[in-house]
Amino acid sequence: MGRILYGPQERQIEIEDRALTHVQLVIVAKLRRNESFTFSWAAPDDGTRATVWVHPSIPLQFQFDSIPTPSMNNRWLQDLNAGAARGDLRIGDEPDPDPSRSR
Repeated sequence: MGRILYGPQERQIEIEDRALTHVQLVIVAKLRRNESFTFSWAAPDDGTRATVWVHPSIPLQFQFDSIPTPSMNNRWLQDLNAGAARGDLRIGDEPDPDPSRSR
């Protein structure tokens, strides 16, 4: 289980490492373009949902519990990027990387 440390108080947002790797790529790309957006997630322990405003001026750190970088699922990256482009990045279930298998 990895985490995002967000803001000057370093609020911890826990996210499974594989999902966090995908989210990191999307967030970094948005911040490189100086784009702000919201990021929403469900807390795994109590079923609650939270949202933060992500802005280039707010400190952000990614921490991973595993060393190897997982393989990327391009469909998942596309889904995450689409949500971020609409202004709210949300972590959904990872889609099958091969859409022909879901038919």
